[in-house]
Amino acid sequence: MNISAIANGIRKILPLQYCGAVIVAAGTASRMGGIDKVMADLNGEPMIVRTVRAFNTCDAIREIVVVTREDLIEEITRLCADYVKVTAVVAGGADRPQSVRNGLNALSKKVKLAAIQDGARPLVSAQVIDRTVRAAHTYRAAAPGIPVKDTVKIVRQGVVSTTPEREQLRAVQTPQVFDIDLLTVALEKAKKDNAAITDDCSAVERIGMSVKIVEGDERNIKVTTPMDLKIAALLLEEMQ
Repeated sequence: MNISAIANGIRKILPLQYCGAVIVAAGTASRMGGIDKVMADLNGEPMIVRTVRAFNTCDAIREIVVVTREDLIEEITRLCADYVKVTAVVAGGADRPQSVRNGLNALSKKVKLAAIQDGARPLVSAQVIDRTVRAAHTYRAAAPGIPVKDTVKIVRQGVVSTTPEREQLRAVQTPQVFDIDLLTVALEKAKKDNAAITDDCSAVERIGMSVKIVEGDERNIKVTTPMDLKIAALLLEEMQ
């Protein structure tokens, strides 16, 4: 009897851990030229609706919390009324890490994995979500990434210091998925240390944990500027 083969078979059929998503959409959209990014029209509906729908339709996600500005809670609650996995719409904090913590606190006690998603990535696919959740189920921390096409320079005081090998670079996207206890500890540690973190992976990395990178999607762009919004609209037309 091959014990290893049996063990591998058991791992394959074990159900995914209960995963809740926190969709962070509480920013001020300072680079959007006066456009409210959260509610920006994307081919006929608010951008945040498309982001929520992607998670609502993914079987790997069991519940969703949306984190937004205080003034948008009522409107986003109404927009999410038909999405059965949305269990709460809560106010964000003074910065993104605090907004993520607010979202984590609103998830149910059943949640073992937490998927943190930028509300401004409306073209995320169910495949990318599922792939990242499954990796986090195994590795406790995972994120999608795509190869960097441009040559990247490390610059100090306006002068090139070094050029990293492009083959080793990845542009990291969301959702970033973690064991919820691990992420909670990492964010609290970053807050205590007053550490500047650029994403949730950074918080986990700084406490010594590795993050598994899975295949991302070039269409999973983050809408940060009016030009990004136009690109997202064109991509969406191609996808439909």
